[in-house]
Amino acid sequence: MELSVAFYKHLVQEPECQEESEERKVHLLGFDLDEILIQRAQQNNPLPGSISFITLDVTKDTDRLQHYLDQHGCSHFHLCLCLAVTMWVHLNHGDASLLQLLSRLASVSQHLLLEAQPWKCYRSAARRLRKLGRSDFDHFKTLKIRGDVAEQAREHLEGHCGMELIRSFGSTTWDRKLLLFKRR
Repeated sequence: MELSVAFYKHLVQEPECQEESEERKVHLLGFDLDEILIQRAQQNNPLPGSISFITLDVTKDTDRLQHYLDQHGCSHFHLCLCLAVTMWVHLNHGDASLLQLLSRLASVSQHLLLEAQPWKCYRSAARRLRKLGRSDFDHFKTLKIRGDVAEQAREHLEGHCGMELIRSFGSTTWDRKLLLFKRR
């Protein structure tokens, strides 16, 4: 929630957003599968008129996203942020769900900022699970998308989703690539 609020405040400081016309008003939607996380974000949201939080599985629930866009008179989001999410979808639901997530985000956005975790994070997550005495992630051993996951995500977005990479912001301190895509 803190990142969402900080990002919103950064956006509204931009000169083109200073005018408070309804056309230029910035609206931000945050969503997650975790209902408790979303409830906490909703309760602590300092800007409920501008920032909304909903529980959503973006790969399955297309109606709620479309409803939000319709409410705001938009056909797509100007920018979608997918930060530190891809690995969890991939590990828990497999290759097809990772590609479905990327395809869905691309289909509803003009721009997509993607932070994909490197393969070493996958191995660390699996190792932590084993140390806790739990079995591996359901799909870990059968994943075909391995190695440079960010590069394979780029190939999918450019080859199948009508997106093009317009900027690579390098890597975060956790060695995660930040890639900005734009609809062609």
